[in-house]
Formats: sequence, C-alpha cells, structure tokens
Amino acid sequence: MTGRTIKGTATLAWLARLMALLAVLGLAGGGWAWWHVHHWLPDRTLYPTQGVEIGVGDGDVSWNSLKAIGADFAYVDASSGAEGRDARFVANMEAAKAAGMQVGAVHRYDPCEPAEKQAANFVTIVPREADLLPPAVELDTLADNCTPKVSDARVESELMTFLNQVETHTGKPTILKVTERFQRRYAIAGRLDRNLWLVRDRFAPDYVGRAWTLWTANSALSNENTAHDLRWLVLHP
Repeated sequence: MTGRTIKGTATLAWLARLMALLAVLGLAGGGWAWWHVHHWLPDRTLYPTQGVEIGVGDGDVSWNSLKAIGADFAYVDASSGAEGRDARFVANMEAAKAAGMQVGAVHRYDPCEPAEKQAANFVTIVPREADLLPPAVELDTLADNCTPKVSDARVESELMTFLNQVETHTGKPTILKVTERFQRRYAIAGRLDRNLWLVRDRFAPDYVGRAWTLWTANSALSNENTAHDLRWLVLHP
C-alpha cells in the first residue's frame, strides 16, 4: 500500500468519524429543541395569569395537576357548527371549577352553516351562569369551500347574528379567537369591536394590528399528567 493510499484511507476514516459526531450532535440538538418547545411556558413575571384550553381530543386530564403547574383559568371546548358538541364539555367544566379555576366555553364557528343554528347549538349546551368567563368563538375555518357559496360580506353579517344571540344568552361580550389565516382573509379584527384571542406559538402575536386579551402561547405543551399536548394560554397583563 502506497503512502498516498494510506493517507487517503486515514482521511476517509476521519471524515466518517466527523460525520458520525455531527449526526449525534444534530440528534441531541433536535431532541433539546423538541423538549424545549413542548415544555416551554411563558414567563410568569411578564404574564402572571395563565390558563389552558381543553376539549375531548385532550383525553383525560388531571385538573388538579394543571392547577399545580399554573393554570388559573380554563376555556373548555363546548360546540362546533350547527350540530357538533364536545362530549366532555360538562365533565371538563365541572372538573375545572372543582379545581378552583375560572371557566369559559368555546364554540368553533363554521361560516358555511347558518348562524342561528350554531347559536342554538351553543346556548343549548352552555348554561347561563354569572361566574362563567366570556364565551369565546373560534374563527379559523374559511368560507371558500361552502356550498352554496358564501360571500365575505355574508360571513361578517352571519357572524354578527351569531354573536348577538350568544351574547343575549350569556349576558357577556364574546371574545373572538382569531387565527392568522382567518384574519388575513377577512380582516375581522378591525371590523368587530370585541376582545381578541390570538394564536402563535412562543412569540407574542401581532397580526391584527391592535391589542389582544388572550394568547395561545404554546399549542403543544407536554405534561406527564395528560396523554396529549395541551394548548396553554396567557391573559394580557
């Protein structure tokens, strides 16, 4: 074997060791990043009041454990569209109250379905109780695939009908949970005078051009007491 061959073999071995080291470091870095994202909580000195959104998809949760890690309040998924109802709404609401949290209800709005039917669905399942937090309506689904077609103006007018009926039932102004894509499509935050609940992991949201009241700060919070990731919320200080 020539000196050149030996040198080439040593170089290849060195490169192989370097690539293996980089792969290990990459896996370690990726693992750290995953852990950090899934366990990150907002700084409580900046946001002293924090909470959680829970629905049937989250499975069984330990409400006392959520209270222990800093959940002061909970928004519980209640209904969606004209007929959808969260099977665990009542159980989750009562369990959150028993754990000492303030509780509110969430409706997932569908612009393809009549507002009056959606409002009837919500008010049927959500009780009128003075100690409940303001009701929240999630605005994420777009009307682009509705049959028959629904105009942008119709989306806004139907939404107002829904809000008026829900607010008559609860006696409180609704909070709008507006996702970035819904705001980009309809610019609804500038058209309706309601408090806002915005969604953006880790970084404070700024996509509506005015102040928010609630923020989903981590939509994938892992906790050993739940089977699924949690949606962690903060209240604007």
